[in-house]
Amino acid sequence: MKLLLQRVRQASVSVEGRVVGEIDQGLLVFAGIEKKDTQALAERLLERLLNYRVFADTAGKMNLSVRDIQGGVLLVSQFTLAADTRSGLRPGFSVAAEPALAEQLYQQMLAQLSKESDIVVASGVFAADMQVSLINDGPVTFLLEA
Repeated sequence: MKLLLQRVRQASVSVEGRVVGEIDQGLLVFAGIEKKDTQALAERLLERLLNYRVFADTAGKMNLSVRDIQGGVLLVSQFTLAADTRSGLRPGFSVAAEPALAEQLYQQMLAQLSKESDIVVASGVFAADMQVSLINDGPVTFLLEA
């Protein structure tokens, strides 16, 4: 599993011209789910995400998590993150999870995030053609892998 985190001042996702999810300050998270991924692995990676210190404290150091700032998490499924790009001129998707497994894990991730009382949780629509808008803060982007 790969989670691409972008620290944002604001982010939203639209489907067919309608905003389906949006947050203010927080993390825009693109999730690439692979065949080997499990619910336990997803839970561990999400716990890491929620505690990952990417927001500045009063001294300007990255010492605060999205939990600490009571920010938002906008979770968007992104099949292309599971691509094998090590060679050639076209990405390969042999390690990507089948849609049924990927959607199941994505929905479980959303359910786990929704249990967090101190953060705003929003999402895209699994397997939809989405348009994502964001104001990247920094820019700050990290790739978490399990």
